[in-house]
Amino acid sequence: MRLQWNEICLNAAAWEEKGYHLPAFDREKVSAQTIDTPEWVHFGAGNIFRAFVANTWQKVLEAGKGQTGIIAAEGFDYEIITKAYRPHDNLALAVTLKADGTIDKDVVASIVDSVIVDAEDAEEWEHLKSIFRAPSLQMASFTITEKGYSIHNAKGELAPAVAEDFGNGPSRPVSYIGKVTALLLERFLHGELPISMVSMDNCSHNGTRLYEAISAYANTWAAAGLVDAGFVRYINDPAKVGFPWSMIDKITPRPDAGVKKMLEDDGFEDTESVVTSKKTYVAPFVNAEEAQYLVIQDWFPNGHPALEAGGIIFTDRETVDKIEKMKVCTCLNPLHTALAVYGCLLGYQKICDEMQDEDLVKLIHTIGYVEGLPVVVDPGIISPKAFIDEVLTKRFPNPFMPDTPQRIATDTSQKLAIRFGETIKAYQADPAKDPADLKLIPLVQAGWCRYLLGVDDEGKEFELSPDPLLDDVRPYLADVKLGEVRDFHKELAPILSNAKIFAVNLYEVGLGEKVEKYFAELVAGPGAVRATLKKYAG
Repeated sequence: MRLQWNEICLNAAAWEEKGYHLPAFDREKVSAQTIDTPEWVHFGAGNIFRAFVANTWQKVLEAGKGQTGIIAAEGFDYEIITKAYRPHDNLALAVTLKADGTIDKDVVASIVDSVIVDAEDAEEWEHLKSIFRAPSLQMASFTITEKGYSIHNAKGELAPAVAEDFGNGPSRPVSYIGKVTALLLERFLHGELPISMVSMDNCSHNGTRLYEAISAYANTWAAAGLVDAGFVRYINDPAKVGFPWSMIDKITPRPDAGVKKMLEDDGFEDTESVVTSKKTYVAPFVNAEEAQYLVIQDWFPNGHPALEAGGIIFTDRETVDKIEKMKVCTCLNPLHTALAVYGCLLGYQKICDEMQDEDLVKLIHTIGYVEGLPVVVDPGIISPKAFIDEVLTKRFPNPFMPDTPQRIATDTSQKLAIRFGETIKAYQADPAKDPADLKLIPLVQAGWCRYLLGVDDEGKEFELSPDPLLDDVRPYLADVKLGEVRDFHKELAPILSNAKIFAVNLYEVGLGEKVEKYFAELVAGPGAVRATLKKYAG
């Protein structure tokens, strides 16, 4: 069983006998229609796109609610297209791992074309420009990660590729957003055609992030006389170009060895992962959890594909903002971060295994239901309590999800402000509440400081997950040794007072001293992390 369209068509019965759901729509017809009247191009050909977005659109096609497929475009790691897409006719196998132990195996065929976003490749670039010249194109969507929208480096300087594009103009751009802006310019030059630029990345106010990045290029080019000033007016005209906000949620870990073996036992042969030269892990199959949410602001000047037929929610910007904050600040991400920090300290390798740990379960139950839920804004269309219920009873405990605390612990310094800081600020803003009354959110903050030592609860060293601030914050704790019993204010004060990390100065809201106290208990010796968790989470 190979992931090739002709092979699947010729041996459909064998696939279905093994429990694989095959596309129930006319792919040839959809492909031809896409070439004639493209409606949707998606930038960022990674796992969440295939497991969620493309799989959802397949179900819409099967229901007869769509006529064209998705064109996948990759502008960062071209090998995803050359090694994972085209060798398999742009097909993907989406493996859904359910909490009840059942598995869905869907051959996803809604991606009917794939393109490398490379202005140096004349054929690929012209193909993309022709897509953007099509009046039928309704939206360009994005899952390029939050970093994809950055035009400055960590020092606040223009990234070299951005600076090059700012100076050279749109003719042969090299940066990701430079290439996207040049394609949007193509649409402007051919009649100021309407389109929506839809970020689906997991970051706050993602549509605005995309707009600001594109606008920076457009304004720079216009000021230098490299493009018509009308291009700036075009991207600022809400009737011509939409930049909606969205909230996306689905956990899609790297291809898992257990899933790989299961597929091989079925006779599925295309299971080998590829690690590209840019360190992207990609395979013909993707594994993901069952739960998924995508809520999009309804801002589509040229209409949009009927994603609502696949369960995608379209609503107003205010509601998207409430849902995003509900998830990121209260109902999922803070709980994930708490498990990541303490999971690394306690030697766990899977999130689901942590959900068998009574102390950790009490920790995140209290953070979610007791400390976070009272200040969350209810978006109305999704219940915050029901969302937490699903996270804690189905999603995190799912034994078939190979997600790890080490993966979730990546870039924690960039996450603490939004995941816990917003709740602290909500307590500040409420006359009836006091941030100093919080008990377990500061325990996570202290746990992160303890994590920075790189020593687990048994006193063994472990490798810290990548984080851009490790070299900045770890030196403050360089002299801290496990087993010391003393005051750690001198070491902790520069960290805990940093509002860029925590969204507030923790001392100014009455939490700095509490975090120091917790930290002292967490470093008291081997077993101190467990003892401290039992003392406060219980």
